[in-house]
Amino acid sequence: MESTNTIKNIEDVKKELFANVMKGDWKEVVRKYKEDGRAHKLKISRSGHTALHLAVSDAGEDVVEEMVDAIKSRNSTKDAFEALSIGNERGHTALHFAAALGNLRMCKCIASVDPLLVGVRNNEGETPLFWAVLYGAQPQAFFCLYKMCSSTDQEAGYSYCRREDGQTILHCAIFAEEFELALQIISLYKGRLVNLGDEDGISPLHTLASKPSCFRSGTNYGRWGNIFYNCIYVEHPKMKPLDANDTENSDDQEHQYSYPENYQALVNFILVMKKAFQTVTTIGLARARSKTDTENPDDQEHKDHTGNQSLPGADQGPHDFIPANNVTCFEFGRSLYKAFLVIVGCGHSWINKIREEKKKHLWAVQVVDKLLEHSNLYANEDAGGYPSDGADGHCEITSSINEEEKEEKEKKSPALKIEETAILVAAKNGVSEIVDRILQNFPVAIHDENKDRKNILLLATENRQLEVYKLLLKRNVPRALIMRKVDEQGNTALHLAATLNPTANKLWPIPGAALQLQWEIKWYKFAEKSMPPRSFLRPNKEGETPEEIFSQTHKELVKAGSKWLTTTSSACSLVATLIATVAFASCTTFPGGTDERSGKPKLENQPTFNLFMSFSLIALCSSVTSLVMFLSILTSRHQEKDFSNDLPKLVLVGLTSLFISIVSILTSFCSGHHFVLEEKLKNAVILVYTVTFLPISLFAAAQFPLYLDLLRATFGSPF
Repeated sequence: MESTNTIKNIEDVKKELFANVMKGDWKEVVRKYKEDGRAHKLKISRSGHTALHLAVSDAGEDVVEEMVDAIKSRNSTKDAFEALSIGNERGHTALHFAAALGNLRMCKCIASVDPLLVGVRNNEGETPLFWAVLYGAQPQAFFCLYKMCSSTDQEAGYSYCRREDGQTILHCAIFAEEFELALQIISLYKGRLVNLGDEDGISPLHTLASKPSCFRSGTNYGRWGNIFYNCIYVEHPKMKPLDANDTENSDDQEHQYSYPENYQALVNFILVMKKAFQTVTTIGLARARSKTDTENPDDQEHKDHTGNQSLPGADQGPHDFIPANNVTCFEFGRSLYKAFLVIVGCGHSWINKIREEKKKHLWAVQVVDKLLEHSNLYANEDAGGYPSDGADGHCEITSSINEEEKEEKEKKSPALKIEETAILVAAKNGVSEIVDRILQNFPVAIHDENKDRKNILLLATENRQLEVYKLLLKRNVPRALIMRKVDEQGNTALHLAATLNPTANKLWPIPGAALQLQWEIKWYKFAEKSMPPRSFLRPNKEGETPEEIFSQTHKELVKAGSKWLTTTSSACSLVATLIATVAFASCTTFPGGTDERSGKPKLENQPTFNLFMSFSLIALCSSVTSLVMFLSILTSRHQEKDFSNDLPKLVLVGLTSLFISIVSILTSFCSGHHFVLEEKLKNAVILVYTVTFLPISLFAAAQFPLYLDLLRATFGSPF
């Protein structure tokens, strides 16, 4: 009877807690936590959440602190640990939620009860420390949890950073493109996470190699974007000290200035000019101090002028490439450049986006350097899977994964090795920065192959990664060895260059089927020139030569290109025919008529008449030229080799002549009507001529991108 009443009372407490949580009456929830210790362990929702779970998600920091204090005051340390380690149906504790939110106060409050709470795992084997990186928006929360768990047990800090499938927090930071945090993790764990792979053998370097958008080589901004990218100055990245105690200070700095949002540009300009003044007045003093600093070089070796820790090579800014006596001028000029950007609108979202991506690219390169600094890629054949002893003598990173579960997984996948090394992944994705640095640190990587026996060159060729291909040609590598390499099917690099698979291969950054085919031909010829002699005659295991493969795989592209050329040529030839007809009539009909006696034009001595006749003749000649060019395209055989140079050049000449003919016929029209408008509409001449040239302006604006693409594809290809 008593047990029945107890159960009934517990159910009443659940209902009361749930009702108060749904109403947002957290005062009542806190009161219940202080008065009734049974409420601490009650799961009040269908998903198995306790009131503390929901408070972390919905209530404020003060409410969470009061509830945690109530748990500590009414329970022993052991019971408090049990209450706070209760998970929902997926095993997530309240500390998991606080870590995912990146809330520093909540993480401190909960983890201070017992540091072992940082190591409580959910159903996927993830700890709150892991969640702080996986979902956390603030790295200070991660650093707080790391300090708490490592202060009691150094090895616990290592075991908590890895989940059941073998992925580490370093994987997560790189995948989320939080590169500064990734550098901090490498530093905190002394590089011990660099060589750890997941159950498929994927290491952090593999993860980074599979993200080409994080590097300059994997990003294309277009014509104007590339210009802005090269012009925008971004300071070299420096790693800031990641200390939870500095959070409040950083927040104070962010809110130091209070001003309306529409004053942002003015404030930026004032700050830039202030920095310029400080630069001019302080660099001289800094130079004077440098003599004193040289007497104590050890104190300045790893710190910048703010005392922050710098990355290796991060302090090699632009000052290393200019004379010392020009540093002041350089800094002042850079400040003026920033001020100019503020004035012209440096807050433009597009420019800001490019600037942020350039910063990201610099950070990514720094992460690559750090990963390779601690890597033992070719010293240890064990690719990863589960924690094992590293080559550097570190002890085994323990895990709470059950040994029986681990053995079962090892039976299912005993090899636990990846199919491609990091350099092969980078070559396939076109990340030339990673390929170059791996070859610098590990020259033996040039011999890496995947399961299909494809090496770096074959993968770069198959995936149309031109920058990686050129890099391999420039580097001092055993060229004859890698060039003659064949895969399992007997395909050489030339076979793969000739193969087109639109679903698998990367398309060239050029629009239109005809231009794609043009670059495909140039790419094939470029690969052919770099291969050993007579490679184009070598068949693969199926008896196919590279030329035969090229013809077979490019049939659809040839059809699409021919269709586009035919449609374009038909439309343009019609316009050229109309212009030629009008221009011919203009050349034979003179404004003002002719003199009956001499047969000469009555207005032949007028400057406007000479302009009329000249441009009429130019319009006639250029329109006929354009018509001939487009007719040549229509009557062409449209074979593969014709798309290399002949057909694109015919289109270029035809479009150029068509533009000239349109401009000329309109100029001729305006000069011919000048005699009529000279007296009657003298004040409206400019307006009439502007309206007359409006169609050609719209036509040119619509066709100019195509014209530029033709020029770039024909004369500016990267091959």
